[in-house]
Amino acid sequence: MSQLPSSPRRAVAGSGDPKPHPGDHAAPLCLLCVHAHPDDEASKGAATVARYHAEGVRTILVTCTGGEEGEILNPAMDTPEVRADLAGVRRRELLLAAQLIGYDHVELLGYRDSGMAGTVANDDPRCLARAPIDEATGRLVAVIRRERPQVVVTYPEDQSGYPHPDHLRVHELSLAAFEAAGDPGRYRDAGEPWQPAKLYYCVWSVERMRQRHAKFLELGLESPYAERIDSAAARTAPEPTTSVSIAGFEEARQEGLLAHATQVDPSSPFWFGLPPHVERSIYPFDDYVLARSHVGAAAGEDDLFAGARAAALGSGTAGRG
Repeated sequence: MSQLPSSPRRAVAGSGDPKPHPGDHAAPLCLLCVHAHPDDEASKGAATVARYHAEGVRTILVTCTGGEEGEILNPAMDTPEVRADLAGVRRRELLLAAQLIGYDHVELLGYRDSGMAGTVANDDPRCLARAPIDEATGRLVAVIRRERPQVVVTYPEDQSGYPHPDHLRVHELSLAAFEAAGDPGRYRDAGEPWQPAKLYYCVWSVERMRQRHAKFLELGLESPYAERIDSAAARTAPEPTTSVSIAGFEEARQEGLLAHATQVDPSSPFWFGLPPHVERSIYPFDDYVLARSHVGAAAGEDDLFAGARAAALGSGTAGRG
């Protein structure tokens, strides 16, 4: 990948750039997020990444597929030229979004978009859903060992609200890689073992949806959340263990989403239906579920690095396998 122009946030390094060595890392804390497609990094936890990036945490984005099967939802981008180069367009959108959000490095895991369940794309041998789990896990283990994150963020097992094959596989391979990265007997050619301290699942905040729904009604607007807040997925959503304050960083999600010009309609009421000042007043948190921890767990966490921060800042070696 190529370097992006500088911006108020640090430019992002692409996976085509020279790989950083662990000894070169200036930041002792590292957050690594694993997502399925370009645009997932913008809709899930973007403000959290922006906050930690501003605090000096090294932020790494792993995008597992190229998003080749994505629908063009913005009518202004639905042109023959864009359709002919959708993979290239989505890659450029990804780099721009990552830069705006505050990712320091983007790693493409190299698989093809599997498409929605039941589509022809599921049968493509290059797609993530068809990839041998051991192979895909090994690719992610190599990234984890090179980047040495204390915290890994991925998707939960229950994705009944959006059961995309790639999202399901991302959960599976992320969990496997988290467990394997610190084991010196596994993936011996993938680098020096490194055990991340914590694994989190990013979850769509039901409370944020409820508050946004209420604001739409308060302003006399038709709410795009009416059905979602009463859906089975909302009723069975897991209770967050960790809520990270994103006050002052709320716009990272909007900026990141708008960078995905093919995938996001800028007139969408779901994403952009409320005035910015109203948006900033609604539930200024991103929610997570702590899935694995080697440093214990505290009720009501407000920091993804809770339990891992002091050790990492003190020695620079927290999490080593």
